[in-house]
Amino acid sequence: LPAEEIGGGRPPFLLVVDVGHSIALYTDWSRAGGHYVPFPDPARYRLRLEDLRQEEVRALLRTIWTDPLSLDPSRRSARVTREIADRLARLARSLEGAHPAEAVAQFLMRCLFTMFAEDVGLLPAGSFTQLLTEMKAQPAGFAPALQSLWESMDRGGFSPIVRQAIPRFNGGLFAQSEALPLNPDQIQLLVEAAEADWRDVEPAIFGTLLERALDPRERHKLGAHYTPRAYVERLVQPTVIQPLRAEWAATQAAALQLAEDGQEARAIETVQAFLRRLAQLRILDPACGSGNFLYVTLELLKRLEGEVLNLLRDLGHGQISLELGGVMVTPANLLGLEINPRAAAIAELVLWIGFLQWQLRQQGDLGQLPEPIIRDLHNIECRDAVLSWSGRRPQVDKDGQPVTRWDGRSTRPHPVTGEEVPDPEARVQAYTYHDPAAAEWPDCDFIVGNPPFLGKGERMRAALGDGYIEALRQAYPKVPGSVDFVMYWWFKAGELARSGQIQRFGFITTNSISQTFNRRVIAYHLEQKKPLSLVFAIPDHPWVDSTDGAAVRIAMTVAESGKTLGQLQSVLNEHVAKSGETEVDLLKESGSIFPDLSIGADVSGAKSLRFAENLHSNGMMIRGSGFIIDFSQAEKLGLGR
Repeated sequence: LPAEEIGGGRPPFLLVVDVGHSIALYTDWSRAGGHYVPFPDPARYRLRLEDLRQEEVRALLRTIWTDPLSLDPSRRSARVTREIADRLARLARSLEGAHPAEAVAQFLMRCLFTMFAEDVGLLPAGSFTQLLTEMKAQPAGFAPALQSLWESMDRGGFSPIVRQAIPRFNGGLFAQSEALPLNPDQIQLLVEAAEADWRDVEPAIFGTLLERALDPRERHKLGAHYTPRAYVERLVQPTVIQPLRAEWAATQAAALQLAEDGQEARAIETVQAFLRRLAQLRILDPACGSGNFLYVTLELLKRLEGEVLNLLRDLGHGQISLELGGVMVTPANLLGLEINPRAAAIAELVLWIGFLQWQLRQQGDLGQLPEPIIRDLHNIECRDAVLSWSGRRPQVDKDGQPVTRWDGRSTRPHPVTGEEVPDPEARVQAYTYHDPAAAEWPDCDFIVGNPPFLGKGERMRAALGDGYIEALRQAYPKVPGSVDFVMYWWFKAGELARSGQIQRFGFITTNSISQTFNRRVIAYHLEQKKPLSLVFAIPDHPWVDSTDGAAVRIAMTVAESGKTLGQLQSVLNEHVAKSGETEVDLLKESGSIFPDLSIGADVSGAKSLRFAENLHSNGMMIRGSGFIIDFSQAEKLGLGR
């Protein structure tokens, strides 16, 4: 649709009617890129004519026309997820006086996965909630009962607690089965959390909220905003899904032509080859946090996989078993690097919850899942993503006393302004690093993520320490010292793409990426003999920083090897939806995208003309967002009248 016809965003629903036979439902909740996928999933998106006899089907179609956004599952799930996280935070706060924070976090993660297992049918219905309710009257038996249940979940088999055989869960989560003793009030908080429908938890935000709930330093941010799923999808789609969908479109066309020519066996093999390709993909988030980018990528891959399985059925391949010989997308396809051990553990949990939710929607139950249900894949590595070293030595001053620095995370309100500022009492040891080098990343096909927003210069030095900054510059001699921290991720991914080791990469960065000091990194890769091309970019987009819930401005960039045209999207309008999220209308242009994230004449490398010195002026140079108005504000001020 032309931009002027989608002032409020693209339609969230697309209905394809096979007159007299069926109605196929497709959605694009981001309302931005036209990436419509089957709704609610590839197994249930087609309504047959006879289905219209059912009142719930007619109600669904009515709602599509009258209130389509109410059907967005992430909006309903976000409310449920916030309520659960709030209860977990209250319980965690009550426990930390008597137990180490890490022990509390591990205990609560085991509790919440047990709640999830109960609601998706992996444990007898209501069994865990009933156990918690009974234990309120006899709290002394609470810890032994939970420990017994978790030991049974770890090894599988008969559980005396639920009086039934249960599957083997394993996965490392229940290898340590210690349960903390609780009083009746604390057990009641678990009961309230268990009574929620865990099938409705939204993994895309659950990890962020859980991390805030379990971390004493982050808990005050629990009520803050989180990154909307639509924003995450806006980057994942062009980075990972679009190139795969282009491959899938070619595969479909080839398979259908073979089937039309009577070569059904070859048609099936063609589709199966693409299915194997999906199952072998590796997608890396080298700053994965609590896993929201990895989860969204997993779900979009599972949707594509569902479409592939549907075509196999249409080609007469019979009932496709869940395993299909072990060929399917699982959490093993998603790789992560994360320096925070708690966030890394949460990311693994988020991926398994998301995977099991999807399998439940597709299959109706999880009875066919192979055991162990969850596996310790070691796909989320807890380590530094940009720097490695052979050793590090604590720094001392001239008197031999330890040198400390701000821990880079802890903040407190400024006594005058109320703004969050570094906590001067939160100090950690400063180090000198030996033999620093660029960190190695796991082999993968695509890279996507949101590296940390630490800025540059003194801000970056305060957060990381002098020793780390010096080591970083030794390890990356080609990266200018004045760039934002995030550009080290961009530089490394660019090297991998230009050498053919990955297909594409996409990152969220601060919107200063188009400024001189940062765009030098982009220009370096775009100007090599084997260059990169920017295939997608949004120079300035609203965002919610997952670390503190603050509203920030970011840029999205996606690049691949070779010379190719790209799509530049610019924000035309911004408006706050009922959910509180900022929704945007985007204008799209195609062409060569330059290092300053523009299309047209490349002026980023222009040089001043010496003869004109002292004869011209740049004019007024605005400083600060207060001078900037968007398209809708300009219209209110009279633009176009």
